[in-house]
Amino acid sequence: MPKFSPLKNTLIWLVVLAGFAFALPNLVSREQLAGWPRWLPHRQVPLGLDLEGGSHIVLKVSREDIVAERLQSTIDAIANALRQADIGYTGLSGSGQSLQFRLRDATKAPAARATLRALTAPVQRDDLFEDPIQELVYEESATSDVIRLRLTDEGIALRVSAAVTQSIEVVRRRVGEVIAVEPVIERRGSDRLSVQVPGLEEPQRLKDLLGQRGDVALKWLDPSIPAQQAVDTKPPAGSEVLYSLDDPPVPYLVERRAFASARDFVEARPSFDPATSEPIVNVKMAGDASARLAPLLQTESRRQFAIVLDGQVVSTPALADAISGDTIRISGNLSEEGANDLAALVRAGPLPVSLTVIEERTVGPEVGSDAVASGLTAGLIAALAVAACMMAFYGFFGLVAVIAVIVNVVLIIAVLSILGQTLTLPGIAGIILTIGVAVDSNVLIYERLREEARSSDLPLRRALDNGFSRVLRSIIDANLTMLIAGVILLYIGSGATRGFSVTLAIGSVTTILTAHSLTRRLIRGWYRRRRPRRLPRGIRTGFFSQADFRFMAIRNPVFIIMAALSLAAFVLLTSLGLNMGADFRGGSIIELRARTGVADSADIRARLDELNLGDVQIEELGSGRDVVIRIPSQEAGDNAEQTAVGLVRAELEDQYVFRRVEVVGPGVSGELIRAGTLTLAAAMLAVLLYVWLRFDWRLAVGSVVATLHDVLLTLGFIVVTGTEFNLASVAALLTIVCYSLNDTMVIYDRIRENLSRYPRMPLSVLIDTSINQTLSRTVLTALTTLLALVALYFFGGSVLVQSFSATLIFGVLVGTVSSIYIAGPVLILFNRRNDRLDGKEDPGGREAAPDREAKGAV
Repeated sequence: MPKFSPLKNTLIWLVVLAGFAFALPNLVSREQLAGWPRWLPHRQVPLGLDLEGGSHIVLKVSREDIVAERLQSTIDAIANALRQADIGYTGLSGSGQSLQFRLRDATKAPAARATLRALTAPVQRDDLFEDPIQELVYEESATSDVIRLRLTDEGIALRVSAAVTQSIEVVRRRVGEVIAVEPVIERRGSDRLSVQVPGLEEPQRLKDLLGQRGDVALKWLDPSIPAQQAVDTKPPAGSEVLYSLDDPPVPYLVERRAFASARDFVEARPSFDPATSEPIVNVKMAGDASARLAPLLQTESRRQFAIVLDGQVVSTPALADAISGDTIRISGNLSEEGANDLAALVRAGPLPVSLTVIEERTVGPEVGSDAVASGLTAGLIAALAVAACMMAFYGFFGLVAVIAVIVNVVLIIAVLSILGQTLTLPGIAGIILTIGVAVDSNVLIYERLREEARSSDLPLRRALDNGFSRVLRSIIDANLTMLIAGVILLYIGSGATRGFSVTLAIGSVTTILTAHSLTRRLIRGWYRRRRPRRLPRGIRTGFFSQADFRFMAIRNPVFIIMAALSLAAFVLLTSLGLNMGADFRGGSIIELRARTGVADSADIRARLDELNLGDVQIEELGSGRDVVIRIPSQEAGDNAEQTAVGLVRAELEDQYVFRRVEVVGPGVSGELIRAGTLTLAAAMLAVLLYVWLRFDWRLAVGSVVATLHDVLLTLGFIVVTGTEFNLASVAALLTIVCYSLNDTMVIYDRIRENLSRYPRMPLSVLIDTSINQTLSRTVLTALTTLLALVALYFFGGSVLVQSFSATLIFGVLVGTVSSIYIAGPVLILFNRRNDRLDGKEDPGGREAAPDREAKGAV
């Protein structure tokens, strides 16, 4: 074995040592970690909501609300500017993003435009390096006395983005009113906020708080005409009709202009009226607001005003009855919970615009702890099964592989800790899958070492050196495809796919380090201590080296059968379609557990039928205590989805615990379909482009055909079994794509090498030879991967993981077969006329066959 660079050796062992150091905090509790010395790592892997419990809520800013408010404020600003300039006008109104008015004197049009110059001037964006934009522009009109203006799309987009930014801190304060946990709040695009609150068992109050704007204002009642007359005719200028919270609502005529608003309030506390014992809210005013209202208490003490919350009248007391000193008392048929919520809204401050809950995923803490226990159990069983398999086939070398895999997992945990990346249940599935797939690199190494030692007359140390050098390219190719897929899935995907992609991408990098560099140094240490002349006798894959299966001899019938199955899968897919989950068709999924006894599905169905929620599906789980309710997407939009869940909660929460709630609005489901399709397509194209550049376009086309075959058959399996197709299914399909490509590339890499080694061998025989030479790796990789997936299937716990692992098991079996009976025959099909492929430079240094020997190259 060669001497390695001391610097490289030091770096590799430092990486391994650092990995153990940064992963170690995850083995102790947070209380124990607090007592550690400060110089030791303290960061633990943050657990996702599906492991820790809590709520994930996505809020959307309504563009329509922004447009309506902006239109009204612009109309008010225009009216005020024209009045101050003494320019007469009539018919000032607007619709959509357009507004217009008529001048009483057409000759004053230039003066009117000059007056409105400040409103139509360009506005600087938040980014000083971007060009200013105009929020209001003129439109052409038929006559000179009519002026038309339009709110620009760019200006509305700027307002939407600003509203999201301003909402972040308000949302943070409102979450603090519900639970003393720091939420994770992130922007999603230009009009959305993602809010994650770990440990939140009951999200309904938080959703109620986030779903209200919280704009409290005090407005004078307008006694000029009765409120009903204003409803039947038209309110006076400067006034509007608002309705109370009563059922049925009562109309009130109030002045548009508020004499006190949310910015004048500094504190709010729920209390009880000492006279009636009814819940009230005491709101303390700022000093300037209190001073401003003091004269009114002397002159307008008996005048009635309206306390308005988000455009609805809470109560209409007299000024002296509601204001005492610097405190305003808000009353009016409030419940105790309502008073607490109103006080919380006032304390947190108003949102700049209303937010709509368009997606919710809530997991109870009990479900999270069960998921952690199931994931650890499945991981331990998978690790033991893979370790037993490797040691049974490779003896001492198998033990080395087990050590490398353990270090691999430790490094994944360490990287997650350092980066602060959240570990989710699909992420645990990715780690378990990595345990199986990472063994592939060790199998590649050992089979190459065995082949070099058996076929070479060189000393063992040279054979080991050649084996490690020649296998490096195959290891990099195999893991780079996984890395490419993982990175694309991370940046394009969402939800379950992101959690899976994080561990997939990190595992691809750590596998290259541990499987090659670490294993090589461990083998070198064994060689330097023992000085053996041959490989250990514990390697029991020698029977594969004698294999001489003629796979291509039956390629035509097998290829026809596989093509027929692919066609059948395509027909099933187009005729029956996939069983789309809530992720892709909208709706709600609610997992319940009976508080006592078993769940009564018939009673649940009877009670839900009365709610008129559509075709509700009920599925029993496990011991009979658990059921899953699937509510179809409601036609009335995102708010209707939340209403449906609220009705179910009110109907069933007395007898059932809500363990898991997932709500996906119709707009989100459509976006998830597009994102899922784009993710899968982008990852496949990127991986296939790499294969094309790394090998040859003909080999890339063969990989495409084999991969599409695997995806089609897997989709057919999903259709036939009725498995719900969700975001986890997209991650499973992408994993199958990567696995199939890895298997195919290993065979193609050996085919390319043998083209130079055996320039006159017929292509069908050469393909058979290459497949037989890599058969040990194919069988062992499939076996270890299946062992990990079977453990995941039986011990993973949740239905999501079970369907995910079942899909992967089928895909691994199909991918293993297709790498032989699809990828190989496609190459022969491309080479019908000449029976040879182009020779390439052999990685071992052999030159390609001369052109005359490879004349008929594909």
